Parts: sequence; structure tokens; C-alpha cells
Amino acid sequence: MVAKKGKDLLLKLDEDGLGSFITVAGLRTKRLAFNSETVDVTDADSAGRWRELLAGSGVQRASIGGSGIFKDAQSDMAVRARFFAGEIAAWQFAIPDFGVVAGPFQVTSLEYAGNHDGEVTFEIALESAGPVSFEVAP
Repeated sequence: MVAKKGKDLLLKLDEDGLGSFITVAGLRTKRLAFNSETVDVTDADSAGRWRELLAGSGVQRASIGGSGIFKDAQSDMAVRARFFAGEIAAWQFAIPDFGVVAGPFQVTSLEYAGNHDGEVTFEIALESAGPVSFEVAP
């Protein structure tokens, strides 16, 4: 993947549950991480006492994080409502010329901050709550 502008990464929410995704915020920093836990099956018969892992059995998860400013009151309300309801909703994380990660996520952290001479900012963290798909960009 060639160098891309960070501002081109988009966090989108399926606000009405009908598959119509909207960009929810002007994120200044963004992060997408994939993790997979391992299952250690090492025993006394393991060759040379090297650790052995069980393929395909660990729990996988995706995490999305970001900070910035909400683009409007509707976006702020949509995200805040899902956090307080503990709702799992469909989200997308679009990476230009690479693809789109999509799936059910829960907002696990929502923080607001602001300086007396600046705008209100927020930080958000989402954790996957089911299978996550990846669609390669055309």
C-alpha cells in the first residue's frame, strides 16, 4: 500500500440499521487493530520443549479508536446514544485504495475534553462484537 493521507480514513455508522452508512465524525487520529489470542497446546511430548499452538482456535477481535471533533450534533447524538444503550451496531472503517472493514461493534469508551480557548474534542474506542469482514477496494 502506498502512502495515504490519514484524513482519508473514515469511520462510518449504520445509523438506521438498514445498511445506509454515514460518516460520524471528523476524526483527527484513527487506529484499527486486529488481534488473535493463542491456544497453547504444549505438552511433555512437544519437540525440543518448544511451544505449540493450536491453529485456528484463538479468539479474534478488531479494535477501532480515534479522536477528533464531531461534524454535527446528529453524529454526536448517534454515537452517544449507542454508548449509553450499550448497543451493538454495524460500523465501517474505510481505508482508501485498500478496503473496508465492516461488522458489529460496541462503543466501549467515549471521552470528551476541551480547553477554555478551543473546541470540544472526543475520543472513542470500539470493539468487535461478532464476525468482521474485509472487502478489498476495487
